[in-house]
Amino acid sequence: MSARFEEIDWRPTPMGEISLRRRRDPMSGDDVYEVKLGDEYLMSSLFTTGEIELARLGLAELSEGPLDVVVGGLGLGYTARTALDDPRVNSLIVVDTLAEVIDWHRRGLVPLGAGLASDPRCRLVHGDFFAMTTGDGTRGLDPDAPDRRFHAILLDVDHSPRHVLHPAHAVLYTRAGLTALAELLQPGGVFALWSNDPPDKEFGAVLAEVFTDTAARVVDFDNPLQGGTAANTVYLARRRNG
Repeated sequence: MSARFEEIDWRPTPMGEISLRRRRDPMSGDDVYEVKLGDEYLMSSLFTTGEIELARLGLAELSEGPLDVVVGGLGLGYTARTALDDPRVNSLIVVDTLAEVIDWHRRGLVPLGAGLASDPRCRLVHGDFFAMTTGDGTRGLDPDAPDRRFHAILLDVDHSPRHVLHPAHAVLYTRAGLTALAELLQPGGVFALWSNDPPDKEFGAVLAEVFTDTAARVVDFDNPLQGGTAANTVYLARRRNG
């Protein structure tokens, strides 16, 4: 049995101090892993339904394989793990701006880390997803093949299109930013986005200007800390053919 609370790692980063913590849930006795950036909670293994559903709902929009997929935001690895559990996925690139988070997975400090780092289909890439999709100059989500296009891009970094972790991220959620991202998808490819906020009609309208078959799916899950249920949103959008 682990200690009741342990700070596994703490490091300064350009975005602020990041820490990986493990605590024992007094009700279940299970270990709960948490990631904090400054005073903000980025991820908890207690709440993973939204991250899992991001991959499940996004890939469900695609009928054929093999699939080449990108996940923006590694976190504790639940979106990436769910993607790799789909037998159609041939390759997965996971992009994270924090080298520290990638290091946790490669060192096996988080429960899913060793499995992701050792899967031959999966590459953990240290990079700025937003600069790689919307930045000036060379763009591309595969450092070895900048012109490569993907069947699905699954993004879970910001709290929502309105509540971003860094001001530079905001451009992605505009028409120009989404158009740039769409160019990295195969025709008919799918963009899926996790949000901690309820469906945003204004953002949904911008999404529909760029993509087709757009939707906002509400994902409910149990909230043992507050009682009852909570909800996330998963936006789904398909690149037009041609």
